[in-house]
Formats: sequence, structure tokens, C-alpha cells
Amino acid sequence: MRKPGVQVLAWGSASVWVMAAVVACGHPESAADDAARSASQDSFRDSSTYTSELQKSDLPWSGSPSPYDAEVRLDDGRRVAMHYRRGQGLVEQHYSPRAKAWTRAVVIHRTEADACQGIELRANGGTVAAIADFGPYCYDGEPPAVSIAAVGTDSLTEWDVNVTKDFDGWERASVSDDGGEVVFRRDITLRWSRTDGFGDQ
Repeated sequence: MRKPGVQVLAWGSASVWVMAAVVACGHPESAADDAARSASQDSFRDSSTYTSELQKSDLPWSGSPSPYDAEVRLDDGRRVAMHYRRGQGLVEQHYSPRAKAWTRAVVIHRTEADACQGIELRANGGTVAAIADFGPYCYDGEPPAVSIAAVGTDSLTEWDVNVTKDFDGWERASVSDDGGEVVFRRDITLRWSRTDGFGDQ
């Protein structure tokens, strides 16, 4: 008659111990995610200053959302936004979930030409790829004359920019899982890598 009682007490003690361990540790997956994000941000020594609000394009657009604004989220919780500005060109900001603020707006490609089409952003493995297009008569319906392929990594303070002239624009960009390579495609292919950048094109 005593054995069942002992088993119940032993099971009850084990249950209390397990519950105490869970309460003490909290949610291990959430803690692990937070630690990974923190380690990821510390690993590249982010020197950006996050004190600004997100800006938007000043180009008129009747619908919503505007194709002249684009935003993408990185694995570590940061965000990258780009937009067109009149008389400036392609502008970039990035957001820190720690600071809960954006960097000041920085011109990635300066031009006074019309913005063409929308902006495309892709991110993977800490690398962000961007496509943007410009031309002197885009507002009149003409195709772009210049296509921008841009890549930012790590702290996102510097961007590799490739300018292709007399070109209708890149159709898509793909970023490898580890962020080590980006491929821009249309009828031709443009490659970027962490080791060689855009290389000799």
C-alpha cells in the first residue's frame, strides 16, 4: 500500500522541480534568440548613429504603398529602408531595434535624373541587395537609362554600387543563404561577392 504513495510523491517532487526550472530559466528559445541577435550585432561593431526618424520619398504617388519607398528586415531584427528624393537620387537609412531609431538619410547614388519604376530590396545572411533605376524622361514613360545594383553588409555604413548605363534595369536580385554572394539578373547576370565585390565587370 505504501509503494503507490511513494511513487506519487516522487512524481510530484519531479513535477515541482521541472516547473521551478522552467520558471527560473524563462523561455529558453526567446532568450537564445535575443542572445543570437545581440551577438550578431556586436560581431560587426556597428558604428552607426541611430537618432533619426524614417523618411519617405517626396515623389508624388496616388496609391499606397508607394513604389518609391522600400523596406526589408534582416535576421538580427534590423531594418533597411530606401527611397527616392528629388535632386538627390537613391537614399538609405537603417534601423536598430535596440535604439528604436533610424540612421540619418544617406545618398547611395546621387543623380538629378527621374526615378524609374520601384525599388527592390532583398536580404539574407546579413547582406542587403538593392535595385533602383533612373532616366532623364522616366516621368514621360520612357525606360530607364541607368540601373543601380547596390550591396550593403554588416554595419551597413558602406555600400558597393554598380552603375549600368543604357540598360532597361535589373529584374531581380537573389542573395545566398550565408550572404556571401548576390546575383542580379535580367538578360545578363551581374555578380557580387564578399571577397571580390562586383569584381571586374
